[in-house]
Amino acid sequence: MFVLQESWPGGAVLDFIEYLSFWFMALQCLESGQISEKNSFDAGSVEEIDSLNPSFCISSSLSKSNKAGNLPKKNNSRFSTAVFAARKAVIASDCRGTGDYLPNGCRSIIDLPPALVSEILHCLDPKDLGVVCCVSTLLQNLASDHHRWKEFYCERWGLPLATAASPGSGLPGEKTWKDLFVERERRSKSFMGRFSIDTLRGHTEAVRAVCLLQSAKLVFTGGYDSVIRIWDMVEGLALAASQPLGCTIRAIAVDAELLVAGGTDAFIQCWKVIEGNPHLFNIAGSTMNQKFELRLWGHHGPITCLGLDSARIYSGSWDMTVRVWDRINFKCIRTLSHGDWVWDLVPRGSTLASSAGRDVYIWDPSNGKLMDAIQNAHVGNTCALARSYLGDLLFTGGENGDINMFELANSNDDSEIKPCATWKPHENSVQSLAFEFPWLVSCSSDGRLALIDVRKLLKSAHSLGSKYSRVNQSSSINLEPPQRMLHGSGNGWFSVAIGADRIICGGEEGTLRLWDFSQALEIEERVHALRRIRLEHRMRRRRVQIEMNSKSGPTDQIPGALKKSQKNVNRNASWHVKRRDQKSRGFGN
Repeated sequence: MFVLQESWPGGAVLDFIEYLSFWFMALQCLESGQISEKNSFDAGSVEEIDSLNPSFCISSSLSKSNKAGNLPKKNNSRFSTAVFAARKAVIASDCRGTGDYLPNGCRSIIDLPPALVSEILHCLDPKDLGVVCCVSTLLQNLASDHHRWKEFYCERWGLPLATAASPGSGLPGEKTWKDLFVERERRSKSFMGRFSIDTLRGHTEAVRAVCLLQSAKLVFTGGYDSVIRIWDMVEGLALAASQPLGCTIRAIAVDAELLVAGGTDAFIQCWKVIEGNPHLFNIAGSTMNQKFELRLWGHHGPITCLGLDSARIYSGSWDMTVRVWDRINFKCIRTLSHGDWVWDLVPRGSTLASSAGRDVYIWDPSNGKLMDAIQNAHVGNTCALARSYLGDLLFTGGENGDINMFELANSNDDSEIKPCATWKPHENSVQSLAFEFPWLVSCSSDGRLALIDVRKLLKSAHSLGSKYSRVNQSSSINLEPPQRMLHGSGNGWFSVAIGADRIICGGEEGTLRLWDFSQALEIEERVHALRRIRLEHRMRRRRVQIEMNSKSGPTDQIPGALKKSQKNVNRNASWHVKRRDQKSRGFGN
């Protein structure tokens, strides 16, 4: 039984595909009885055939894997005869040539069992799977419709936000999962393009919390003025504002069904979604409607962070606890104790990450078990956290301006945390982090935002049942500079959110700053189109000039050369005349 190694690069997997093809064809030839075991060939003959068609040679990386015992060794005459016959037949009738088939009709990987082909394609990363699509029409059909594209998409960004889907496919509209993946990857490049800036005014004091709901294109904010505000992300308009809650709003969390806010008075204000409401939540009511609005008590200090998942509400406080609440009956079901003030928390999947003081903790919220911890993650407090969609990547921002990246390898009952990279984009404390693959954005009290593409820190290593990427451990020793710095008004920023080709940040001035990158790709395409037009015009003028010169003939070009020569002669003659005049006047030597 062949073993697909998780550590193989994409090139070795492609070589392994060729190996499987030859092995399968050899077995087919032997089973057909058309090759006698008496016909044996030495190693030189096989090498000679390989030299005739090197595209079917096994790469050195595959050979190393074979030496390591990953592939079975076959040195008997039966194996040599079969492989030689298969290769000879393939060379005699090239698979990309006339289309002559081997016995039993097998000639390439297409003839392998469909289940085996699917498993082989499952081992590839997006780049290699895209290369396979370009090999042939049949492989293009197999690779383009492969279920691996859905996994690639969902592992990075979750399910698409669009609600309209074709029956039974789970896809918005008529697009395939490959189309969605390619389009989303293309959109991720927009954050390196041009942008427009909009300033949203409405708060009377500093903005401490910013939260983005991409599915509804709404932004929720709160701050020192104790008011929750809802904004239209596309138009930049204020849609609704709550009554003053009587305390500073330090944290907001929202999804399609629930909006929660917490502040310095230690309570959690909750709003349930109202069907038919264009803003989803009725936060502007003068009186509290018990059916759609309620308040949770339990903490004994200011609430600094909030989080939501499908079943629970998470709240962290300066009372050194994280409380887990049931979303159905809104009761506290568990309390997670810490040794210092809780600064931030992020739930992902079956785990919860929280920061308290300098340390970072990984919890199992279902039973309250502490799975792992990072001691002294930063010099000073660990103020901000962010995680990838699957939760396998953890980012921490510290009071010293550093950002750390960790990989979380979850097992059945435990987790393993591996440090990966550290960089210092800020001079002051990192106040907030937000992540949307592949961009991590950070804001600081130094008044700047930093963007970094984490793909440079990731090394693709796909395998059966594995996650979409592995971290390149060699990058842990390198300091990665941010790919882009965005400068604000000069005052400090407290909270940042990223999504839908936009970055929203709130800070000390009491305003929101919105960077819109949605037109970046279109602008770049127009710039390239104008460059192509200018190049075509330049080439057209050059061709016209060449045609005119060829029609005019060499006789018309002689006067130009004579004219240039005459200018040189006149210049030299005038110099001699001036020199002679000087001598005649007695100024010469």
